[in-house]
Amino acid sequence: MNAPVKFYQTGTFTVGNRLLAPEQRSLQASAERSNSLNSGHRACQGCGEALGARYAIDAAMRATGNQLIAANATGCLEVFSTPYPETSWQLPWIHSLFGNAAAVGTGIAAALKVKALKAGQKQSTTRVVAQGGDGGTTDIGFGCLSGMFERNDDVLYICYDNEAYMNTGVQRSSATPAAARTATTMAVGKEPGAEFGKGKNLPLIAMAHEIPYVATATVADLHDLEAKVEKAMSLHGARYLHILVPCPLGWGAASHDTIKLARLARETGIFPVFEAERGEITNVTHIRRRVPVEEYLKPQRRFAHLFGAKGHPEMLAHIQADADRNIRRFHLLAEEEAA
Repeated sequence: MNAPVKFYQTGTFTVGNRLLAPEQRSLQASAERSNSLNSGHRACQGCGEALGARYAIDAAMRATGNQLIAANATGCLEVFSTPYPETSWQLPWIHSLFGNAAAVGTGIAAALKVKALKAGQKQSTTRVVAQGGDGGTTDIGFGCLSGMFERNDDVLYICYDNEAYMNTGVQRSSATPAAARTATTMAVGKEPGAEFGKGKNLPLIAMAHEIPYVATATVADLHDLEAKVEKAMSLHGARYLHILVPCPLGWGAASHDTIKLARLARETGIFPVFEAERGEITNVTHIRRRVPVEEYLKPQRRFAHLFGAKGHPEMLAHIQADADRNIRRFHLLAEEEAA
């Protein structure tokens, strides 16, 4: 899975499955998949969250021998996958409130532990995943999540980050990037869009709790995402995975650009991809081809006010400076490139 891949098309990161060894291919359909998030859901075309959740939960199912229970916060993922009385989930799945998915996951894990002890086992073979969007994770559910980390509860929490409250009308969350237009950060005034200097970095906050495992991933690299889920499920204690999942509707992007945007977020340095254990970074995904932030921002209408004759080059420069800081901070360039 971590073997180097030879890319045959100059200037792109595209390679046909037929050119890869079977173990390196990304398969949408396979008899071996559990299809935990099955067809029939009502996600928008090009939804990054649906793709991220499908691969993450299928990977967790494989890692646990299909012995998995999921707690799901209110939000886009819950709404489009479970329009009452129907569901697309093919595993034990519990709908929590908007802000308490981590607490509900903790309760499930505690109950499983008690059952295991009564059966004379040290720990349960059934594992728990709690999941939600950035609103239910970085904002409304922040207290419950921090408590889960502090107690080191045996739960993997997955945040599907589409950078706003997409389910309720695209309002700003604390994961919304600076300068982005949302329903509550309008593109008006001298500095339009979301303000600089606000928000929070949940992966770094999770690291500060010194829990066993923290990682970030994007839907642009599904093998990396699956490997991180499988590693997380091989560990016990509190674990956190933060996945960037572009939202065509909320970002004002073409539905066919979801993977492209996720890749550009990494290649610009805007979204660092890394792993950490017990508060220390253990692995980073280096940028393959560094690109300016404009390449990432231009395809998104939420940043349209930054460009054109009446654009804001000073705000673009600020965003570029933030990306450059990420590159330095997380050592995202290979050593020869950095030199």
